[in-house]
Amino acid sequence: MTTPAVLTSSRLILRPWRDGDSEAFHALSQNPAVMEHLLPLPDRATSDAVIQRIGAHFDRHGFGFWAVERPGHSPFIGFVGLAHVTWEAPFAPAVEVGWRLDPAHWGQGLATEAAGLALAYGFGAAGLDEIVAFTVPENRRSRRVMERLGMERDAAGDFDHPRVPDGHRLKRHVLYRIGRNRWQDGIGIGVSGPG
Repeated sequence: MTTPAVLTSSRLILRPWRDGDSEAFHALSQNPAVMEHLLPLPDRATSDAVIQRIGAHFDRHGFGFWAVERPGHSPFIGFVGLAHVTWEAPFAPAVEVGWRLDPAHWGQGLATEAAGLALAYGFGAAGLDEIVAFTVPENRRSRRVMERLGMERDAAGDFDHPRVPDGHRLKRHVLYRIGRNRWQDGIGIGVSGPG
């Protein structure tokens, strides 16, 4: 098993998960603002199982959803990273970029900064050609992050998420994409590619 890379910026550290992160992640998963556009993680066992799946993804692929640390502020503010889409979707096989941060750290560009680190890793060390992102149409905050990263909406790719029950308000998702060339051209606000 290889040790996952640690990604850093001037404000953030994206690092492997530690034992002490599970309690903070469970608390984050109980925050109504964080979970407004996500299916609930009802108990500690469920949130711990998510961490186990993240660890297994790192073991298989060398990347995943990193724990995010904000030095001088908090040892754990959420997660950001990359994951293979493991369910049936018209755009799969694919790798998604995703994030989930404590609301105390919203509105400061941290999701964009952290996701930019993940994209740079994905198009660099991981050798990916394209990365996608998706959310429910009403999640304007996440959609703005996608747009700031230079991702483009693929309206023809919008889909009903197969892991969300039929009739549920979170069933419909919008799809965004970014390819390696667009990333390397430095498309996006405050985020540049590896060139």
